[in-house]
Amino acid sequence: MSVKICGVVKNSHADKSGIKSGETLESINGNEIIDVLDYGFYQANSHVTLVISDKNGEKRELSIKKREYDEIGLEFETYLMDKQRSCKNKCIFCFIDQLPKGLRKSLYFKDDDSRLSFLFGNYITLTNLTEHEIDRICKMHISPINVSVHTTNPELRVKMMGNRFAGRALEILQRLAKANISLNCQIVSCPFINDGDELVRTLNDLEKLMPSVESVAVVPVGLTRYREGLYPLTEYTRETALETLKIINKFGDRCEEKYGRRIAYASDEFYLKAGLPLPDVEFYGDFDQLENGVGMMTLLKSEFEDELEYTEKDLEKPRKTTIATGKAAENFMRMLAEKAQQRFNNLDVCVIGINNDFFGGGVNVAGLITGGDLIAQLKDKDLGDELLIPSVMLRREGDIFLDDVSIDDVRNRLNINVRTVTNSGAALLNAMIGE
Repeated sequence: MSVKICGVVKNSHADKSGIKSGETLESINGNEIIDVLDYGFYQANSHVTLVISDKNGEKRELSIKKREYDEIGLEFETYLMDKQRSCKNKCIFCFIDQLPKGLRKSLYFKDDDSRLSFLFGNYITLTNLTEHEIDRICKMHISPINVSVHTTNPELRVKMMGNRFAGRALEILQRLAKANISLNCQIVSCPFINDGDELVRTLNDLEKLMPSVESVAVVPVGLTRYREGLYPLTEYTRETALETLKIINKFGDRCEEKYGRRIAYASDEFYLKAGLPLPDVEFYGDFDQLENGVGMMTLLKSEFEDELEYTEKDLEKPRKTTIATGKAAENFMRMLAEKAQQRFNNLDVCVIGINNDFFGGGVNVAGLITGGDLIAQLKDKDLGDELLIPSVMLRREGDIFLDDVSIDDVRNRLNINVRTVTNSGAALLNAMIGE
């Protein structure tokens, strides 16, 4: 396979070697170049030999000497050098299948690209991997790889993912572990399907792959009101969430005793559903699964309290702010607001949990709040000097909600300045007090 060159960086090694835009890269050091991983891996040598084809198909060989990790200087049409790979599964719990019609096209794309797992931390299902790609991951030691496991029961995985190749997951995981590839795993837990004894089996199977398996996140299935014609699933209740937490934490305790570290973690949402307090900072180690909502609230609380303790700032005049968040985090954010109000006498922080009328069902996290719901539920309220929203509510360049309402639309409709706040305790406190 060859790759078309769309640009050459000025004064780069490629430019000085006479390579032109529109020509084709055939190979580097005798290795065919399929995508960005091949290109990055094979160019990272002090001496590289390129085979280039011109626009007429005439091939020539070029030798370049450089510092080992210097870039050659070639540019391609896309970052991946070909199209992003989509998911071929039909998972019974897929959130994208539960989206309403009429949203922007990009929201309906299902990613399942192993290259993006390594490059950007995306989770993959392994069902898209060819033998060539598995061998390449092992050869190049592409690590870590983030894997949506869900279950290690082959028959159950085929059923849950709607893909006849899904049952090969444990075999592929074993091959990757044998090659010392680091693995971060994710389990979307569905009541009465892959929880209970099936979850115990999955965790035990993943334990056998240590030390390659570095962490496992278990998250509860999210269900919207747009499930007509889809597989019948049920929400977690307080009782079923408690049972699942017991399994995860019992397994984690055992691993901590045997290996000196906890491997499996439940997402924060499980603790909220079960009505249990969140664990402390030490429980989460290096917070390896923050992107799955594991320990995110505990870390935010710790950072917030540290900032509150060591800040020397004072409010010279009264300030009122409103924090809008999802229903799941409403009480948690209110607790942080109360701590800030105790520290600053002139501070008034109101926390409002937004009902997710857009998605409905059991969706109650901040990251899925739409601009329309925000406007509808805040339009008649006294919001004070500024409205604070978590940055996870916004998509694209940080200015558009899931329903294509812009942050400027919210500002104009509510007639208030809107500040987005990153998931940082310091950023949250500074936003509350207007810094």
